[in-house]
Amino acid sequence: MGMAVSSWRLANAVARTGQLGVVSGVALDSVLTRRLQDGDAGGHIRRALAAFPVPALVGPVLERYFQAEGRAEGEPYLPVPKLSLKPTREQQELSVLGNFTEVWLAKEGHTGIVGINYMEKVQMATPPAALGAMLAGVDYVLMGAGIPRQIPHLLDELAAGRVGTIDIDVHGAEADAVHTVSVDPVDVLGLTPETFPPLLRPFFLAIVSAHVLAFYLARDADIRPDGFIIEGPTAGGHNAPPRGRLTLDDDDQPIYGPRDDANIVKIAELGLPFWLAGGYGQPERLAVALAAGAQGVQVGTLFALSQESGLAPELRDQVLGRLDATELSIRTDAAASPTGFPFKVAQLPGTLSEPAVYADRVRLCDLSYLREPYAKKDGTVGFRCPSEPVHMYVRKGGTAEDAAGRACLCNALTATVGLGQTRKTGYVEAPLLTLGNDIDGAAVLLAAHPEGWSAADAIGWLLRDAPVSPTAS
Repeated sequence: MGMAVSSWRLANAVARTGQLGVVSGVALDSVLTRRLQDGDAGGHIRRALAAFPVPALVGPVLERYFQAEGRAEGEPYLPVPKLSLKPTREQQELSVLGNFTEVWLAKEGHTGIVGINYMEKVQMATPPAALGAMLAGVDYVLMGAGIPRQIPHLLDELAAGRVGTIDIDVHGAEADAVHTVSVDPVDVLGLTPETFPPLLRPFFLAIVSAHVLAFYLARDADIRPDGFIIEGPTAGGHNAPPRGRLTLDDDDQPIYGPRDDANIVKIAELGLPFWLAGGYGQPERLAVALAAGAQGVQVGTLFALSQESGLAPELRDQVLGRLDATELSIRTDAAASPTGFPFKVAQLPGTLSEPAVYADRVRLCDLSYLREPYAKKDGTVGFRCPSEPVHMYVRKGGTAEDAAGRACLCNALTATVGLGQTRKTGYVEAPLLTLGNDIDGAAVLLAAHPEGWSAADAIGWLLRDAPVSPTAS
C-alpha cells in the first residue's frame, strides 16, 4: 500500500467494520514531521502526540517541526536523521513517535483491531518503529520483502521492556561479522524499569510467496510467526522475484510460472492461520480463499483507491478516470525498486512511470530508507543505493548496470500521498503509484459508486456472499 497510502484514516475505517485495518509502517518519522510542517489540518497529529505516555519527547518535535500556518509555497521540508547502524537518539525518538501516532489514530474511537506493515528490507528502522507501534497498542505486525525470522523475538523483548535487537545484513561483510541495531525501550523513553508501561505483544504475520519459506519459519519456535500472508505475484507493491533465473518478456516484465505458485494445501497442513493476497479483491476470489482453508484475504487496490486512503486526490481521480483495462496499464517493473525486487507501477501521466518525467529528475538519495549497508575495503560499513547518482553508486562498489532504470521510491512514494519534497531549485518530486494487476473489482465498485467508494463499501461488497465474517485488510 505504499508509504502512508494505507493511512490511519483507512485503517481506522476498516477496523470499524470488524476487519483488520493495516497501516503502512514505512518512513513514519518523515510522514509525521511533514504533516506537522504542513500545519496538521484538523489537529489529528497533535491530538495523538498529546496521548503519548512521555510528553517530554513530544515538546521538542513540535517546536522544531510544527508550522501552524503550514510551509510557505516552495519551502522545502526539513530533513530527518537518516537510518544508521548507530542511530541517534533523535532518529529513534522520531521513529517511536511516528509509529505511535499512526497506530494511535488508527485505533481511535473503536474497539476493532489494527496492524502495521513493515519491510524486512528496511531493517535499520524496525526496532524503534515496532516499539512506537506497540506503545499505541498495535494488535498485529506484518512483514514481507525478505525473511523476517527475527521479528517474533524482537516483539517478545520489547513487550517485556527489554532491549530489542536485530541483526543487520551488510553486503560483502565477513561471515563472522555481526552488525546490529537495538532500541532500549526504558532508555529511549527516559523511564525506569519500574515506570515502563506494560505492552501488548502483537501477533506477527509473515508475508511470504513460497511454501518452502513458510515451512522454514514454522519449524522453529524461536522464529515461528503466528500466521502467514501468502502473496502472489499479481499483488501491488513489491513482489518476490520469480524462482530461478530472472527472465523478462517482450515488455521487460518478469515471467512467473507454476514454480512461483505457493502450495496452499501444504501451507494449510502447517496448522497456522493464513490469508491469501494478490488477485483476491473480488467476492468470488474470497470464496476461493476460504475454501482453501484461509482465514480471509489481504486486499490492497480496492482500498488504495477508496475515499479514506492517503493517496493524493488528483492521482485517485486519474486512476478512476482510467479504470478500464484498455486505459490503465500496470507493469511489473523489474528495475524500478532499489531493493532489487520487482515492483508494480501504474502507468500514469505526470508520474515517474513516464520516461520524460523520470529523465527530468536529478538523481539523489536524501531520505535513504532503502539504502544498503555494505562492507568497505577498510572494514568499515558504508551505505549505497542504486537510485543515487550513478557515479557515486559505482564509486561505492555498485555497477552502472544495476543502477539503470532505478527510481527513488522513497521520494516518489511520499509525493504519492501529497508529501513530496520541494527542492531549492524549485523542482517538486514526482509521484509513482503502485497498484495490483487485478483492477476488475475496482471497476465494479466504480460502476456502483460513480463518485467513489468508501472502505466500508468495499468490505460490504467483498463479504456479500461470505458465509462467515472472515478478516480482510
